[in-house]
Amino acid sequence: MATIRELRCSLCNHTYAPDAVAYTCPVCGEVGTLDVLYDYDALRATLDRDAIGASREVSMWRYRALLPLGDDAEVPPLRVGGTPFYHAPRLAADLGLRAAWVKDDGLNPTGSLKDRASAMIVARALEGRIPVVSTASTGNAAAALAGVGASVGADRVRIVIFVPASAPEAKIAQLLVYGATVVLVEDSYDVAFDLCFAICQEQGWYCRNTGINPFTAEGKKTVAFEIAEALGWRAPDALVVSVGDGNIIAGVHKGFSDLQRLGWIDRIPRLIGVQAEGSSPLVHAWQNGTAAQDMPPEDAQTLADSISAGIPRDRAKALRAVRETNGAFIALPDEAILAAIPTFARLTGVFAEPSAASIYAGARRAVELGYLHPEDEVVFLATGSGLKDVRRAQQSVSGGLRVPPTLEAIRQVLGL
Repeated sequence: MATIRELRCSLCNHTYAPDAVAYTCPVCGEVGTLDVLYDYDALRATLDRDAIGASREVSMWRYRALLPLGDDAEVPPLRVGGTPFYHAPRLAADLGLRAAWVKDDGLNPTGSLKDRASAMIVARALEGRIPVVSTASTGNAAAALAGVGASVGADRVRIVIFVPASAPEAKIAQLLVYGATVVLVEDSYDVAFDLCFAICQEQGWYCRNTGINPFTAEGKKTVAFEIAEALGWRAPDALVVSVGDGNIIAGVHKGFSDLQRLGWIDRIPRLIGVQAEGSSPLVHAWQNGTAAQDMPPEDAQTLADSISAGIPRDRAKALRAVRETNGAFIALPDEAILAAIPTFARLTGVFAEPSAASIYAGARRAVELGYLHPEDEVVFLATGSGLKDVRRAQQSVSGGLRVPPTLEAIRQVLGL
């Protein structure tokens, strides 16, 4: 395993021994989310990236030597990670970029990148013999935890989920199919988040809440490892990703940062985070130079439920990821996000849910604003499957040729 050297607060830089703190910085509170830092000198001396390349493992556990699990620790059986990485020349041409690729994490077992975090958290629960894991979610993190939990068995790890009652029906159904205990909170995601964390602390459950648990980013960082390896162990010029709580963009930044510390890549890409205008606190903070601890909560209203967050829980690391890489945050109206679903699909063949498809519209806006350039090679990180929210996909398209069941009618409607 990668030996954890310390946990470090992303705000005050105070450090803690690996077992001294379970969640966030005791000094800064919940905004002080923690970085998991390793003995990078030891890793450089013992690891060979070519050996990773020769591995037959096709999941996120391909990078187990860079992850915080014991050598003999059990991992969940679902194959998480190892998702497709597509060259997308038509997408590049449409946006005026030198090259583009799509990392399709919607093809993880439960349909989103968040399977990576849940696989890590469940593995750590198994290793620590923790019987209950809980999370709050707008849908995807909940489905990820429910699915990964089901793969190891409720008799070993019970899953308790808190979601807003307004979450898409398909996402709630997925939780119930997996057998999780589902608490439908008749309020916002942020309220569900706070309730979940409070009950976890009261009952001694392991909380998977985004950002609160520092090991969620350690699972999500594996997507950066896969991207760098697919590009021949180099970083793209930029990466575009949708952002809600900020934990995915923080995880991507951590993954590339780990590789740079190891000397396996020479730079970290510019990170472009995309938010909905109705849920864009990180955009406002970035534009105004606001510190994470000074960000006020906002009323989040967007059809892109996966990136709806009134107060991003991993805001300190998300802002740092963009600021340190000379990236940007982009805000989009819901109309642009909805329109991006079919456009992105037709340019790439990837069917993405609203939040994931927003990366297309966000990139177009970034080109207009000069944050992406014609000479750039850009990776588009699609974080969730379009099957997660078919209702929104239906709203994004129209048409269909209705005909009587005759060849003559078919020839006529097709202009043959």
